[in-house]
Amino acid sequence: MSTQRRVVIVGGGFGGLAAAKRLRPVPVQVTLLDRRNYHLFQPLLYQVATGVLSPANIASPLRGILRHQRNCQVLMNEVVDFDLVGRKVLVREGDPISYDWLIVAGGATHGYFGRDEWAQYAPGLKTIEDATEIRKRILFAFEAAEQELDPNRRRAWLTFVIVGGGPTGVEMAGALSDIAHYTLRHDFRNIRSSEARIVLVEASQYPLDMYGGDLPARSLDALYKLHVEVRTLTKVVDIQDHHVVLESAGQRATLETETVVWAAGVKASPLAAKLANACGLTTDRAGRIPVGSDLTIAGHAEVMVIGDMASCSNEGKPLPGLAPVAMQQGQYCAQRIEAHLAGRSTQQFQYRDRGSMAVIGRYRAVAQIGKRRFFGLLAWAMWLVIHILEITQFRNRLLVLVQWGWTFFTRDRAARLITGQTEPRVVSARSDGDSRSPGTP
Repeated sequence: MSTQRRVVIVGGGFGGLAAAKRLRPVPVQVTLLDRRNYHLFQPLLYQVATGVLSPANIASPLRGILRHQRNCQVLMNEVVDFDLVGRKVLVREGDPISYDWLIVAGGATHGYFGRDEWAQYAPGLKTIEDATEIRKRILFAFEAAEQELDPNRRRAWLTFVIVGGGPTGVEMAGALSDIAHYTLRHDFRNIRSSEARIVLVEASQYPLDMYGGDLPARSLDALYKLHVEVRTLTKVVDIQDHHVVLESAGQRATLETETVVWAAGVKASPLAAKLANACGLTTDRAGRIPVGSDLTIAGHAEVMVIGDMASCSNEGKPLPGLAPVAMQQGQYCAQRIEAHLAGRSTQQFQYRDRGSMAVIGRYRAVAQIGKRRFFGLLAWAMWLVIHILEITQFRNRLLVLVQWGWTFFTRDRAARLITGQTEPRVVSARSDGDSRSPGTP
């Protein structure tokens, strides 16, 4: 029986996987728990949602990634609670799992600012299921518009509303513009796909307002050139099955639409609330757990929380929910465990900001690296290279590179599949017994 100390990692995302890999040379037994059997490269989920990539292009089996790491065991199971006194993780299937150190990296889910009923009308983009659902809704909207005889209903089908002007929202808006004006322009007979109305709703003055200098203003101009209707200083106050209600300068307006994508907010995984309850802490408004400078929770030096679940600051500034933050935190936790075993002390966690970037459309992107800012072709090329290099497995890098090349040269999107059940609400004007084909005078 092994006498090695055990490290349990909850979550196989960027932070959890980084911690597991960094623990490879450390004399501990690592157990990585995740309710899914794969690691997902979330920054490219919007490309699954818009048909550029297939889910398998951006997901890699956790067992495959860690197959050569002898001190790591991967278990597909769901964590349901924590016993911090007994140092055990409670799972849905099987006995509790004991630990000497616990790293919790459960990630985040969609945040609807207290209006969770909006989720059924406006899916977010955090999982493969989310991406394929959004892809279905987008493609089905064009199919429904092709058969719709009522011009008002047709306009509603061809109106796409994206809530949130952060990187995800902007990337979705740019990709939707490309679909409407290039990918589908020769595919239909009764509609012109280029008539699609893409509305990006942002509560602040500019989209991508987290970037500095003139990048937000230039991003706004780039979106206008892509035929995206940007509603800044505007809030969504209601979402229903066939419309959204927008508010700007105290005035409300109803926008008829059949397709809404949520990119406005996130909240920590429900696991954060369970862990906070177990240790007597209170989560913040985003559901995150406050952690110390060493990423531990108060009173439990053996429990570390990282990524989107952790409320953590660096030099007085709250850390953003980005993959590089989670990865550096995961590596720090592993180093902290290694130092403890060696009898060394560790310094507090320091995030090294290597920059951030977002793509807007073909040849259009923004990048901020330190105090340097880039826009346009150079930023777009940087985005392509960095995202290819960050994908976990070489096989997926190659697949993504091939798909990107095909899409770049042909404007085609290979994964334009409508899967799953679709709602039977097409063609309201057919009930009058008119047997003519759509478009027949």
